[in-house]
Formats: sequence, C-alpha cells, structure tokens
Amino acid sequence: MPFKLEGMINTPSRAVTGLWIAAFALLGLGVVQVYTSSYIFAIESRGDGLFFVKRQVLFAGISFALMGVVAVMPFRLIERAGWLLWPAAGLGILLTLIPGMGVRAGGAARWINLPGSNVFEPAELVKVALPLFLATLIARSRKSGEPWMASMPAPWRQLFAVVMLIAPLALVLRQPDFGTFAIATATIFCVLFVFGLPWIWIASSAAVAAPAFYVLVMQVPYRKSRVLAFLDPWSVSDSKGFQVIQSMLSLRSGGLTGAGLGEGQGKLFFLPEAHTDFTLAVLGEEMGFIGVVMLLALYGFCLLRAFRLAAHAEDPFRRALATGLSAVFGLSVFVNAGVAMGLLPTKGLTLPFMSYGGSSAVMSGLLFGLLLALERVEKLDRGNGISRGALRGVQR
Repeated sequence: MPFKLEGMINTPSRAVTGLWIAAFALLGLGVVQVYTSSYIFAIESRGDGLFFVKRQVLFAGISFALMGVVAVMPFRLIERAGWLLWPAAGLGILLTLIPGMGVRAGGAARWINLPGSNVFEPAELVKVALPLFLATLIARSRKSGEPWMASMPAPWRQLFAVVMLIAPLALVLRQPDFGTFAIATATIFCVLFVFGLPWIWIASSAAVAAPAFYVLVMQVPYRKSRVLAFLDPWSVSDSKGFQVIQSMLSLRSGGLTGAGLGEGQGKLFFLPEAHTDFTLAVLGEEMGFIGVVMLLALYGFCLLRAFRLAAHAEDPFRRALATGLSAVFGLSVFVNAGVAMGLLPTKGLTLPFMSYGGSSAVMSGLLFGLLLALERVEKLDRGNGISRGALRGVQR
C-alpha cells in the first residue's frame, strides 16, 4: 500500500510555544522601555510625553500581526516567493539615494518618506530578506531538477546570482550604513560556513577582509574618529566619546538592582539617543545589572531556539534560513549591547524590539514570524514521525 501523506502534513501543531511567549514578552518590554526612556524627551521636543510610546504601541501591534500572519503562512509559499524580498530591499535602498524620496540625517540617506510624516528604513528589510535569498540559492543549487533560473545557462545563472547578492549590499554601503553591511557580510559567511565552506576560503577571506576593513574604516574620517574614540573615549569626551561615556556611566550607576523604573537620570538629556540606539543604557540604570542580564537571557533563549531549528533541520532551505536569521538576530543584539557597554565602536544599530522605531519593530516581527513558521513545519514533520530525508524519499 502506498504511503499516504494527505492529512498528515496539515496536522495542527501546538500554537503556543516558548518562542511565541518570548516574542510577546519582548514586544511588551519594548513598549515599556520606549515609554520610560522617551517621556521627558518627548515633552521637550514634541509637547506630548506619550508621543513616542503611542507610536511604538502601533508599531508593536503591526509587528505582532505580521508575526502571526507569517507564522501560519503556507511554508511552501515562503520557499517559492520569499527571495523576492531581496530585490525589493535593493529597490528600497536605491530609492533612499534619490533626492526628494530619500531622507538624509547625520550625513546618511537611509530612509524613505511615507505618508503621515512617517519614514521607512529599507536596510532593516535587508536583514530579513538576505537569509531568505541565501536559503533559496543554497536550496536550489542542491536540487538538480530545480536549479536557480533554470532557463539560463549555468555560468550566466551563477553570475546573475552573484550580482543579485552583491548589488543591494553595495547600495547599503553607498548610503552609507556600514553596520548593516557588516552584519550582512557576517551572515553570508555564517551560512556558507554551516554549508561546508572550506577553512582555506575562510582564511583567504579574512586575509582580504583585513585591508578592506582598513580602507572602509580607517580611510574614512568619521569612521576612523569613531574607532579612535572607542580606544580612548575620555580623550574626546566632549565630542565622539561623549555617547559611550554617558552610556557607561548610566550602566555603572544602575548597580545591581537599578534606580527603579522611570528613575534614571541619564535619559535627562545626558545620554543621546536614549530611546533608540542607547536604550540598553537606560535599562541598565533603571533595572540594574539584574535587569540587563534578564533581558540578554531572553534574547539568548530566542537565539538558542533559532540555533536548534538550524541544527535539526534536514532540508537545505530550512537550515540555511534558520542559520541566516539566527546570525542576523544574534549579531544585532551583540553589536548594540557591545556599543552600549563600550566594547565596540559607536554604531547606529537598534536593539531588536527594545529601541524605538517602526522599521526595526516591524522587521523584527517578520524575522520572528519566519522563525515561528520554521518551528511549526519542523513540529509537523516530527509529529508525522518522518524526517525530511524520509519525506523526500517518499515524494520521489
């Protein structure tokens, strides 16, 4: 009797999981954090202490809705069409460079004007679209019956894939957004390493990266000044070192248990970007070392679940997607926390779910939605009692 798959693949899995709870907790904590870190600044700059938190509640609602939609979306649709987000992200970045459409701030053009005095940052979409594109390239390269752009000859197909991969990253660097470029590059190497990139390639890439880093950082005045300020912030305490010094002072003053929610002093115009890039310093001052550790533990739980999905997935697309999403999420947390603690040079990257911003909140929801979708289909396979390898054998 032939093996029947009908009815089994659509078996419902348990809806509420640890990853769902963690995502919901991060969304809620993010709203509270935006409220406590932005209230005084909002009064002075907008005349409404709830200006930023009201918008963040809206962003969190959109993020949660998007997370839920993607989590239950047919996974076959994600496999077939998810890669389209990558050229969409590239187009969005290109629009930021067009006068009149792009919004410049701090010497960079990273935002697109939207109706209602809103802006969107396409670089945030890059962080989610890249793992989808990499997963598609890897999965289709391993399926002889369904190669990437099968209508093209093999050499042209490979060239097209390389150009598609590099072009949006070159535009990110053009904005410029070196932080997103660095995270994207590291994500590519993480995924390729998991899929068997030889050590000789890694060593060769490191040898090429060293002079490239020197050119991209030490030969660009504002980036060089950030590195020098990182090495000795007290020598430029009134300029480039001011942010990180105030951040470290806020973290130190929090001690073990903190001053209490809403009682921090650093956000009273001592700490720049208190509700965005340096929100972790506000949390450290108000909730102390224990609060920071608990938040990082929550991030760590999410990251471990994502790593587990990558480790257990036998399907190339799922494994590559879980690996890429894990790398993006983990590196985003690591870089933001490292900057706030003075362990890395200052870089304008948000802390997922905790920093104020619609682009960051919504794209974090999309990222978690993809992780939840991966978790759902992996549970379905385990509930069916078959592995992906067995499933492929049955399908053949």
